[in-house]
Amino acid sequence: MTSFGFQLYSLHAVDDQLPTVIKRVGETGFEGVEFAGLDDADIESVNTALDRSGLATAGAHVGLDEIEADIEDVAETYRNLGCEAVAVPWLDPEHFNSREAVKETGERLNDAATSLANYGLDLHYHNHDQEFTELDGSPALEHLLEVTDDVGLQLDLGWAGAAGYEPLSFVEAHADRIDLVHLKDYDAATGKTVEVGEGDLDIGKTVDLVRELEFDWLIYEAEEQPDSYETLKHAADIVEAHW
Repeated sequence: MTSFGFQLYSLHAVDDQLPTVIKRVGETGFEGVEFAGLDDADIESVNTALDRSGLATAGAHVGLDEIEADIEDVAETYRNLGCEAVAVPWLDPEHFNSREAVKETGERLNDAATSLANYGLDLHYHNHDQEFTELDGSPALEHLLEVTDDVGLQLDLGWAGAAGYEPLSFVEAHADRIDLVHLKDYDAATGKTVEVGEGDLDIGKTVDLVRELEFDWLIYEAEEQPDSYETLKHAADIVEAHW
């Protein structure tokens, strides 16, 4: 059964400490949170906040360099927070500008996935729009899927749409590699991401599709107003209206 989560990066610039932010998320209809770093919070206080809020851990965004630098620390930290999934949130466009670059990127991700699996963690890759650069007639992201074995795709719907692709069709085409989906909206005319509900993404169809395909998590992410709880209020309204 699919659960609805909230990516904590959406509030990364608020003044409150992470346990307080988690508490605020727990007051909404969301069922879990996805981490984007812990700031200065300790694991015990974060776990206490999760327990008191009744929130599960949807996963964590962790940079590939960080994973490669100290995989034991990354694994220990996020396993202690109940994580089963780690997603690499960003790689620079240079990693997708040629077939050879994609191959090298895939090798790094494969190695990281193999190492994380030893700690009971799955690795996923979260896209923006640079991964949709066309290489030999298809997007670099599809080439990346071809050269990786045990790396899942955390598809960001908004960035896929902003890159000129129909995101739900992309989901269906690659459903076998997807367990986690980022709910973000887009304006096809401008090629930009926008607040959920303000763009071209059909939220109702999105919810129906992720449930039909039985993905683990649909995760709301916002890039607007990361310093304001208005972002969370809007996200909570989306949950109430569509979940």
